[in-house]
Amino acid sequence: MGRTRSATLTDGELRLMRVLWQQGPSTVGVVVDALAGRRAPAYNTVLTLMRILEKKGYVQHRKEGRAFVFEALLNEANAQRSALRHMLDRFFDNSPGTLVLSLLEHEVVTDAELQQLRERIRQHEAH
Repeated sequence: MGRTRSATLTDGELRLMRVLWQQGPSTVGVVVDALAGRRAPAYNTVLTLMRILEKKGYVQHRKEGRAFVFEALLNEANAQRSALRHMLDRFFDNSPGTLVLSLLEHEVVTDAELQQLRERIRQHEAH
């Protein structure tokens, strides 16, 4: 069993997790091929990062013939929630409202996104 899951992923780890989320259980070779052309890391680099992800509790592996097949233990939505909780706690005093206000002040939000926010707020108020 791996150690306690880290709240955040490095950029390199996130790239590998995205491949696993999109393609499902994959060998290191499949992950390397999926990353080809975008500053693709070497096979050994991917293998090392997969082992780190396994130690962090994000993936597990099984042996199929001579290859190791890595599988995500956490889906993308749960990883997003975990990272968001970490950011809320660390930078916004655990206040979702403060985060949303900061985004509205500092980022461009489209009319469609504002409408989605209004609808979500109405739904939340109804509960």
